[in-house]
Amino acid sequence: MSKKRDSPVAVSDARGVRTLHVGGEAIQSAMRIDDPFALALDYTRCMMAFLLFHPEPREALMIGLGGGSLAKFFFKRFKQTSIRVVELDPRVLAAAREHFALPPDDERFRVEVGDGAEALAPECCDLLVLDAFEDELHVPRLASAAFYDGAFLALREPGAMVVNFMDDDPRFDQTLARLERAFGGAVLAMKALTDPNVLVFAFKGLPARVPWEALRRRAERLQARLGLPFGRYASRLRAMNRWTATEILISS
Repeated sequence: MSKKRDSPVAVSDARGVRTLHVGGEAIQSAMRIDDPFALALDYTRCMMAFLLFHPEPREALMIGLGGGSLAKFFFKRFKQTSIRVVELDPRVLAAAREHFALPPDDERFRVEVGDGAEALAPECCDLLVLDAFEDELHVPRLASAAFYDGAFLALREPGAMVVNFMDDDPRFDQTLARLERAFGGAVLAMKALTDPNVLVFAFKGLPARVPWEALRRRAERLQARLGLPFGRYASRLRAMNRWTATEILISS
């Protein structure tokens, strides 16, 4: 999701897919019209790889709404998870409500207009999802050392933070190092399968090492439950992280 608050917001349909555009032709969010609660974009599906390590989140805070793909997926598939979404631009929220089948607020699902940098509170969630851009780069306030420190404090244990990056982000290495400092090195990264994105997962209160066999069994269960290729996600994690023949190393 990428936007400027003074950029035009547009919605288009083509080949059974509805897309959201903010300030240009680039796709910021997508929805299959015949299956509005599915994850239509590869990178959003790959963001679910955090479930290999934190499979039963109870309280999710999502910063950045777009068309609501991630929020809707959790609303539909994780009935025990409460979901709070913070979106900066009220026009994006209006578009999601009108065109992208965003569910109405209820006791376990709510969307509010606000600044994600101000949404954190100590132990307010056990899952934090960040997908917010400006001019194709992370909003600086949402990639600062202070924000990542606040994100660590916002998570209960066990907890996970998921951050979406573009794979050509010139500040990626610097930002990743900042995130690793905030989370004591408990960070994994994974390239999306087909989209030009890199997904980063930061953890709190999880084991420092996870056996590949345990990851494989969990991937099989998740794949059967959610229909996403978790086995491929587990294999993809080998490319950017430290591992041995028997374990993936989350932190030293």
